[in-house]
Amino acid sequence: MAAAMDEYLQANREHWDELVDYHVRSPLYDVAAFKAGRNTLDAVIREGVGDVAGKTLLHLQCHFGLDTLSWARLGARVTGVDFSPRAVAAARALAAEVGLEAAFVCSDVYDLPAHLGGDFDVVFTSYGVLPWLPDLERWAKVAARFVKPGGLLFVADAHPFLQVFDDESPELRLRYPYFNREAMGYDETGSYAVADAAVKHTRCYEWQHSVGELLNAVVAAGLRVASYREYPFTFDRYCPAMEKDAAGFWRLPGGDVIPLMFALRAVKGSS
Repeated sequence: MAAAMDEYLQANREHWDELVDYHVRSPLYDVAAFKAGRNTLDAVIREGVGDVAGKTLLHLQCHFGLDTLSWARLGARVTGVDFSPRAVAAARALAAEVGLEAAFVCSDVYDLPAHLGGDFDVVFTSYGVLPWLPDLERWAKVAARFVKPGGLLFVADAHPFLQVFDDESPELRLRYPYFNREAMGYDETGSYAVADAAVKHTRCYEWQHSVGELLNAVVAAGLRVASYREYPFTFDRYCPAMEKDAAGFWRLPGGDVIPLMFALRAVKGSS
């Protein structure tokens, strides 16, 4: 099992390493607009985390750092973490180019305590992150380790219920089990940001996690759930039927029927 897990994580790392150059140049990430001053953090995230001016913030699974550096623009003292060496190199280069102070650490989330010390006012992660984690309990323990007493863990992502639907069907059709602990392997020939990306390392592995699994993992790690919010929209077009709203989120036609995204706030007691 351990050997298989190493294989899964290595495949994912090679895939994400290869995506970095495409994503830096992609219209979806729009790095040029970021360099011109755009902040990449939407209203759900900014309202959920709150004022970060003067606070320390740790961003887990930061990719090449656009959100990390957006927090820096809002006054946070930021550290970003990603398991892709190419992503970390791109993040460091971008920070230097725009003149923002930021630290970036290349590490798998699970190994982070061996590469980073201290604690933070805010530990943050968002959008497309949880399905890449094979073990939520272990992840929550690592995340909680870095939350200082009185500090905040904030997580926003696609709602796990959305993951059960066929992402290739024009209609909502059940395709994947909600309760599933097995790795789901598939071949991603392009990228969500660049459809025609000529990716050689196509094999990826993801894991489905229920809402209960997430909440229980956070509580077991010693944090208190302060709020858990669900939204009838999400950050990406998960199925062809979705339509973009005025705020830039994606919704299903026909009204607000099912949850598509969530935001979790958890805090660590100060005593």
